[in-house]
Amino acid sequence: MNIGTALTNSATKALLLGSGELGKELTIALQRYGVEVIAVDRYPDAPAQHVAHRSHVIDMTDGEAVKKLIALEQPDFIIPEIEAIATAALAEIEAEGACTVVPNARAIQLTMNREGIRTLVAEQLNIPTSRYAFAQSFAELKAAVDNGIGYPCFIKPTMSSSGKGQSMVKTPDQLQAAWVYAKASGRVDTGKVIVEAKINFDFEITLLTVRAKNTHGEIKTHFCEPIGHLQEHGDYRESWQPQAMTAAALALSQDIAAKVTTEIGGLGLFGVELFVQGDNVWFSEVSPRPHDTGMVTMITQAQNEFELHARAILGLPVNTQLQKTGASAVILGGIDAKGVVYEGLAQALSVPDSDVRLFGKPEAFTNRRMGVALAHAPTVDEARAKAIKAANCIVVKHSE
Repeated sequence: MNIGTALTNSATKALLLGSGELGKELTIALQRYGVEVIAVDRYPDAPAQHVAHRSHVIDMTDGEAVKKLIALEQPDFIIPEIEAIATAALAEIEAEGACTVVPNARAIQLTMNREGIRTLVAEQLNIPTSRYAFAQSFAELKAAVDNGIGYPCFIKPTMSSSGKGQSMVKTPDQLQAAWVYAKASGRVDTGKVIVEAKINFDFEITLLTVRAKNTHGEIKTHFCEPIGHLQEHGDYRESWQPQAMTAAALALSQDIAAKVTTEIGGLGLFGVELFVQGDNVWFSEVSPRPHDTGMVTMITQAQNEFELHARAILGLPVNTQLQKTGASAVILGGIDAKGVVYEGLAQALSVPDSDVRLFGKPEAFTNRRMGVALAHAPTVDEARAKAIKAANCIVVKHSE
């Protein structure tokens, strides 16, 4: 495709729905190819809005507001970054044919609601997953657990991200609180929660999977090296690349990721989450966009996940080559405050082979990701130790 000149009548325009830290890096990647980027979020001064050509603040769950903004900006690409979006409006816009929803409106509808993607993967594609059920009431939830799911189990909203609303339930007396938490903490209340049986896996991976065109215009599927990660309360705290695994498990992981992303269709990068035990693999979730655990690729790959997404969207060739073994560690807010200051950046960057990204979020919360430390080393263990050390150097404080 041809790329126009930003801020002129020939501009190739991309509109981001969601402007967090992942959107910020994607904005930079798109702008390197001359794309004009409009960053949209529900609050002002979100990270991607710092670097985009311009920005808007709207309620992205309001279909009319979304359609009005699209009509105003007339982008070539609409790139969702979060779950809380009026997906029906995107389907209408896509049907009109004036712009491309990335990867497509059906993908956004499927993956932003756990019911859609789980039903597709388990019941249509016959890919192994944990045992699961959906419940519209506490009585339904209790019946599902008592009649086969069992304890321990996980209760989650059907529409959420970053572990919000997710609980691990070990005993019957914890079930009511988990139900209330899931109903109250999802991005959008769909009226249902999902309950999943616990799988005794060895580790969980993110397999970044890219659907991109080659030089002949044919769509090919590419895989990054598997990313291992550590979660707390369902939210990512560390990631590393590559995650060691058997050749059989890697081949099966790639086969599952290829089947799921081919069924979803479109162009772009997908974060496919999988559980692994020995040679066995179970599907967990998929995000049709860069993944938070994939931030490690900013120090490990020839093209990081944001560059891969940008290139795939624009129909350009991609390279998923791993160059270095590396790790990432999250920098948490630690406090609830606005306009915070960061101490310890020099100390963090004095850790050999390290780097830091501070996201520039306007407000800190105790468990909010405010930045990420990155490091590379000859081994995963060394890289993780370096990344954690660098992250621990950064202290978020109240401004004076």
